[in-house]
Amino acid sequence: MVFSSIPFLFFFFPIFLIFYYIMPKRWKNYILLLFSLVFYAWGEPVYILLMIFASAVDYGNGLLMTKFGDTKKKRKIFLLFSVFINLSMLGFFKYADFFIETINQIGNLSIKPLGLGLPIGISFFTFQTMSYSIDLYKKEVEVEKNYFTYLTYVSMFPQLIAGPIVRFSTVREELHHREITRDGFSDGLLRFMQGLFKKVLIANNMGALWENIRGLSYETISVTTAWLGAISFTLQLYFDFSAYSDMAIGMGKMLGFHYLENFNYPLIAKSVTDFWRRWHISLSTWFRDYIYIPLGGNRVGIGKHLRNIAVVWFLTGLWHGAAWNFILWGVYYGILLTLEKYVWGKKLAKLPAFFQHIYAIWIVVFGFTIFVFDDMGKLGEYLTFLFGIAKNPIFGTEILYYLMNYGVLLIVAVLLSAPIYPWLQKKIEQIQTKRKKDVIKAICAVCYIALFLLTTAYLVGDTYNPFLYFRF
Repeated sequence: MVFSSIPFLFFFFPIFLIFYYIMPKRWKNYILLLFSLVFYAWGEPVYILLMIFASAVDYGNGLLMTKFGDTKKKRKIFLLFSVFINLSMLGFFKYADFFIETINQIGNLSIKPLGLGLPIGISFFTFQTMSYSIDLYKKEVEVEKNYFTYLTYVSMFPQLIAGPIVRFSTVREELHHREITRDGFSDGLLRFMQGLFKKVLIANNMGALWENIRGLSYETISVTTAWLGAISFTLQLYFDFSAYSDMAIGMGKMLGFHYLENFNYPLIAKSVTDFWRRWHISLSTWFRDYIYIPLGGNRVGIGKHLRNIAVVWFLTGLWHGAAWNFILWGVYYGILLTLEKYVWGKKLAKLPAFFQHIYAIWIVVFGFTIFVFDDMGKLGEYLTFLFGIAKNPIFGTEILYYLMNYGVLLIVAVLLSAPIYPWLQKKIEQIQTKRKKDVIKAICAVCYIALFLLTTAYLVGDTYNPFLYFRF
């Protein structure tokens, strides 16, 4: 079940809210847990047992670590056990077939792949449970003594499937004592609606444009059309994933939780380093805090620092999927971040902001071209289209068709990838007279209602409605 679907919007979520709000405080976690398990079981009725098992292991491990881990050495034993169990599950379900296929190719063997389905959200909830154990080991969080409270943390449906990766320390206090207010509900609802509009009206249509272009034949695709396709996929992925985070954060506010931001307008970045401070922030900070810094970060010699960057970005690529293009994508960014750090970063910072942005956005768009093709043969073919190696024309008439049909939406998407909305909010707040503010609020309300009706019409009439990060 996806957030941008009729069953979720008109049945599951409203029914959940009714039960959630009418129940006394002591029952709210149990209502949230029950509906979260139903939400997960909707798409993965078998793998719900896997999530419960992972939660039970880390919950029990946390209790043992607290009771018997009076020394750092003892706590490390429990930590290693937790990490081993979580990584074993993630590795088995996500990477077993990838490993078998690689062995078959290298050794010219014919081992049969297991053909296991990937449990939805496993990359996210295993990282959450591991962060709990690691923080307990470092004594940065208190142990949770109620298993159902801990399971609620792991399984909360707003962020279960595609993040943001929420650490236990972020929501521990709110799991036990949270305040549900009218302002929190209204702010959360508006944030949810913004994400819904971004997902259905922008991401889905950018995805349709990308699917049309990637399906063109060798003879008909020009260099400019190939680049338009790469740009459209970049916009689709950004609006798709950031929309999910918007909806998750919005629902969290409606329920009394405050998840951390996951995106900060990454497409306005002026460098690769800046981009990764803004894109998928919860994943970047997870790797920084649990991998990069423990390895020594940048407070080591150049050789070890290069090793640390290589390890983090290899794992970042591998985390995204069991295919060589994801590893290549991670290595690509690791190399670029290294070059920015040691070769041209200072010179880049001296360039006019416009050229810094062009540099960054070109790298990002090219990177997502690597990201989208898990078939290396198709990736290589599309790269020949991008750079005219296939002797395809620079400009083709087909691009006029796409610009006529998607041009306005492309402009809207580019504008909304910049902080236009916060700027408008600030301008509205600067208006002094109450009457003008009331008029603007009324206009905004009408716009939200109109956009919601338009979104609903799209959902009823369109079958193309994926969430791209569900498969990670």
